[in-house]
Amino acid sequence: MFLGPGPARPAPMKDMTMTNWSPRTKAVHAGTRRSQYGEVAEAIYLTQGFVYDTAEAAEARFIETGADEYIYARYGNPTVRMFEDRIAALEGTEDAFATASGMAAVNGALCGLLKAGDHVVSARALFGSCLYILEELLPRYGVKVTFVDGTDLDAWRDAVREDTKAVFLETVANPTLEVVDLKAVAEIAHAQDAVVIVDNVFATPVFGHAVRDGADVVVYSATKHIDGQGRCLGGVICGTTEFVRKVAEPYLKHTGGALSPFNAWVMLKGLETVHLRCGAQAETALKLATALEGHPKLAHVAYPHLPSHPQYDAAKRQMDQGGTVIALDIKGGKAEAFRFLNALQIVTISNNLGDSKSLVTHPATTTHQRLTPEQRYQLGISDGLVRLSVGLEDCEDVLADVKAALDVI
Repeated sequence: MFLGPGPARPAPMKDMTMTNWSPRTKAVHAGTRRSQYGEVAEAIYLTQGFVYDTAEAAEARFIETGADEYIYARYGNPTVRMFEDRIAALEGTEDAFATASGMAAVNGALCGLLKAGDHVVSARALFGSCLYILEELLPRYGVKVTFVDGTDLDAWRDAVREDTKAVFLETVANPTLEVVDLKAVAEIAHAQDAVVIVDNVFATPVFGHAVRDGADVVVYSATKHIDGQGRCLGGVICGTTEFVRKVAEPYLKHTGGALSPFNAWVMLKGLETVHLRCGAQAETALKLATALEGHPKLAHVAYPHLPSHPQYDAAKRQMDQGGTVIALDIKGGKAEAFRFLNALQIVTISNNLGDSKSLVTHPATTTHQRLTPEQRYQLGISDGLVRLSVGLEDCEDVLADVKAALDVI
């Protein structure tokens, strides 16, 4: 069932020449489609439907939709298609399908592939909504799910078996920043012909190399770093043409998780600056993590490119920079964590991440609040854990804000 690399579809227009372009250039230009007016900024095709010259033309398009032909906005749209082509070029996959949110992408990738009786192996450390799909939703429809410690390769070897259809993991776990050795897990999965589906949000399309390291399907919440400015929801599934068009698209176009053309346009604009933004944010994040490590009010500081990180070697192999998120475990539990959050002046309390503004949240009472205390303990989510998403503010200002808030504890 392994849906690995296959024949690439023809790239549109000037994308035919982009094989030698750097990722930064692809993020600005890939997938561009210009109308007869020759606009510089990508056009927003804000339409639900499309017209046909004749009834015969409508019939033909429903039988086989050609390149740059569209039927209905739930199936595809020129602005959305530009975003899909651009992120696929940046990620290094043949194709992509854009969705209404990151969770629509996770749901589409999993539910489009799986059916009753299939077996999935998943890392246990996941975002709360991802856990809901794997713990609650898929078993409801007869899919068997086995959870493992994502950092334990022996656990993956024991769990992946001949009837395993897919494995799922976050390359960097939300919110504990646990890093999975993707290349090793992919080798285990592919030996049993299983599809490797990864959520690569924390590694970002800038720092992570999920396809290079063995992922077959890469999922993003475009709401995070791709937009990066807190404006729109969006998601995307990147993979082979076979997976995207024969597995994901039929499920998504019939269940309605489509990305709006306006949101696709926002994501296109976001991709133009994603390297600059994420690079600056990650540089600040590393400085903050280094400065805060060993602080007397903190039990632990987690950041993938800190040498003290348990999976530091894997993080250095898989990520060009350590990402934009830091996990701080505050001594004193929930009460002191809340005192810290409430004392911040620059950093804003919000459960989003990847924004140009620095954001902080308390996972135990927000993103992972539906889990039992035992489940949170098993995942490493203590009552004192806070997730700090580093923005574009001056590093010294953010560091002073965090230290001043720690002094309140």
